[in-house]
Parts: sequence; C-alpha cells; structure tokens
Amino acid sequence: MGMKEHALAYQKKGFSVIPISPSNKQPMIKFADKPAMTAQEIEDFWSQYPDSNIAVRTDKFFVIDIDLHGKHNGYESLANWEHLNLITPTLQARTASGGKHIFYFKHPDVNMTQMIGFLPGVDIKAHPNNYVLVAPSKTPKGEYAWDLEKSKEGGTMVTASRSLVMAIKKEYNKKNSGSDLDNIYYQISKGAGKRNRTTELFEMVVLGFGDEGSRNDTLAKFVGGLLSRSVEPNCILQLAETANNNSVEPLSHKELSRTVESMIKKHMRGGWP
Repeated sequence: MGMKEHALAYQKKGFSVIPISPSNKQPMIKFADKPAMTAQEIEDFWSQYPDSNIAVRTDKFFVIDIDLHGKHNGYESLANWEHLNLITPTLQARTASGGKHIFYFKHPDVNMTQMIGFLPGVDIKAHPNNYVLVAPSKTPKGEYAWDLEKSKEGGTMVTASRSLVMAIKKEYNKKNSGSDLDNIYYQISKGAGKRNRTTELFEMVVLGFGDEGSRNDTLAKFVGGLLSRSVEPNCILQLAETANNNSVEPLSHKELSRTVESMIKKHMRGGWP
C-alpha cells in the first residue's frame, strides 16, 4: 500500500491529514485554520507527490511526545513523574528518532493547550494547528511505526482522563511560573515595562484561577478587574471560561456562569467599584 492509500485511510478514520515534505518535515500545503483535506484532495495531491510523508493534525487528540533532547532523556523524565500511573494504555507509536508518541483523545470538558517542555524531553502537542507525523512516514533518521505491542489492545486511542489532563496542566504551570518567568520579570523591571493589574489579568487567562482553596477569590478579582476596565459582559464570561478551563481544579460551568453573571448584574446596578 502506497502513501496515498495510507493518507486516505487516515482521512477515512476522521483524521485531518497534512502532506509533509520527506526531506525536512515541513508541511507542503497551508493548513492552519483551514478545513481538513477531503478524500479527493488527498487523491489529487498524493497522485502528484506520491512520496510525501503523512502528518495528522492534533485537533481532536493530543500527543505526549517523548524524545531525547540534548542532555534530556524524555523516557527517564516520564518514568520518574509522580503521576505516571495516570498514563493508561492507549495508542502508541515509535518515532523516526527513537522517541515515542502517546495518543489520547482530548477530554471534552477540559481545555488542552500546547505544552512544550512539560517535562525535560517531553512535550505535549495539542494545538489544533499542530501536527505529528505518522506511519509509514520516513525521514533521514528513520521511520515512524505504530507500536501495537505497547498500545491498548486493537491499537485503540482512548480519551484522556480528567485526572491525567489536570496533572499535566498542573506540572506545566508549576514549571512555567518559576525561574523562566522570574527572568522575564527581571528583564521587564530593567526597562521593558512594569507589571500591573492588567498584566495579572492576562496571565490569569493562561494560568487559570488556581486550586479549590483560592479559585473563587481569584475569579472574583478577575471579573472585577475586567469590569473596571469596561470589558463587555459577554467577553468577560468567555474569558472566565477560558481561564477556568486552564485552572488546576476548574469550577463547574454552572457555578462559574452563576458567579460571573451575579457580579456583572451587581456592577450594572452600581454595586461594584
């Protein structure tokens, strides 16, 4: 079976297929924010470029990408992760460079973001405009292949548990709220501008409202800060939902909406400073 037939098979299974140059792993079409290729488009493209590699877009699923980055051994990093037990059997693949891709469908209730450097040598690829190469693609380093021996029986991709997603997000936020950000803050303090309340509001959208002990107070400060800056009420709710999805322990959608709407109504009656 040729690459065209493989590409068509992935498309039939519901994947968003992208043709990749066999020489440099770069996409051969513009695909960002565009509809997935149709079967006819795949037929036409691979008929013209039969040796093109195949990638699939991380729109419905995310990938735990284990690799050897310089001095970092992703296999060792993951083996020593305290939440390793949350990585339950699912579809796995071997990469051309000797790494591993672990595939999970995204959890329907939790926003999943791109997390490069989630652990040393381990990335999370989850942005809808990101992609991973799949079998039988080849590069100068080797060939991609499904690891059915290590996968869940039948080569099945399963939906990630909420616990796994939140553990990944918590680990990433912990690492990215430390020394790297401290260096950024230092540079800012030396002339690139000063931190202020607006800065904190932007960061809350990405980092969320924290855990159960602090999230309600943080949500109140977040909504109040947006109201004081004359942000439209419908935008406030959308921003709060995004931040909540990025929280370690999100509020329920019902509780979040009730709290935000209550504060907006209070503000409109003149009861919020």
